[in-house]
Amino acid sequence: MARPLTTEEFLAIAKQNPRNAELLKRLPALGLNQCHLAAGCLFQAAWNHLSGQPVDWGVSDYDIFYFDDRDLSWEAEDAVIQHASAKLADLGAKIELKNQARVHLWFPKRFNAPYPQLHSARDGIDRYLIPCTCVGIEVRSGELYAPNGLEDLTGGILRINPLLPQPEMFLRKAQSYQERWPWLTIA
Repeated sequence: MARPLTTEEFLAIAKQNPRNAELLKRLPALGLNQCHLAAGCLFQAAWNHLSGQPVDWGVSDYDIFYFDDRDLSWEAEDAVIQHASAKLADLGAKIELKNQARVHLWFPKRFNAPYPQLHSARDGIDRYLIPCTCVGIEVRSGELYAPNGLEDLTGGILRINPLLPQPEMFLRKAQSYQERWPWLTIA
């Protein structure tokens, strides 16, 4: 296994994707609490880099997490989504904006699995199915949030997340990643 990417290397690779770089520039202006660019647009950039692919190869969407527990209605979240969509439409990307304060309200019905009420945007990042994919960049500070480090991400080791112990969902997700990046291993 190659040495793990450093925080600086990971951030530089993520920002090589022009949409990531532009989102990180524009998102602070939206004023969203605890706003993070997260998930696939970041870890896929690293896997693509390590595979010799363009950093934006196969990125289907760009996840943006924020946390606002003042109004847990769908209407409040949708208003934020519509506002952000108008401001980011010229990027030509599918933007998935999610208020992490509301996930517990819809996750059990959508995925037939329990989900706790979260207390921060980072709580949502912590609960991705695969720990090495738990990465986000806080948009105001530019700080990388990678609670499980970058070793498994760099090594391509896919493990089940004990914070979201859903073996069937994990296996489907891990296998879909392995189809795109065959060097990944399922632990």
